[in-house]
Amino acid sequence: MNAIQTLKSWVGALTELGLMLLALGIVCALLVGGQNIPFFGNVAANIMAFVKDLGANGLVGLIALGLILWLFSNRNLS
Repeated sequence: MNAIQTLKSWVGALTELGLMLLALGIVCALLVGGQNIPFFGNVAANIMAFVKDLGANGLVGLIALGLILWLFSNRNLS
């Protein structure tokens, strides 16, 4: 059971790191002004394409968005 808790903490830490890098990429994209940023790429365009794809799928996209938000909101930050 201890191995599962350790794995969950690693996955949680990697998720937190990914979200922090995403936020950093968005801020850098806003500061640079829509250019390709080394290591981050074109973060703003990728997020806009993701939102557009979800919007184009109607109800399925709305359900997927709700599932994604639910997954990220139920994290334990301890």
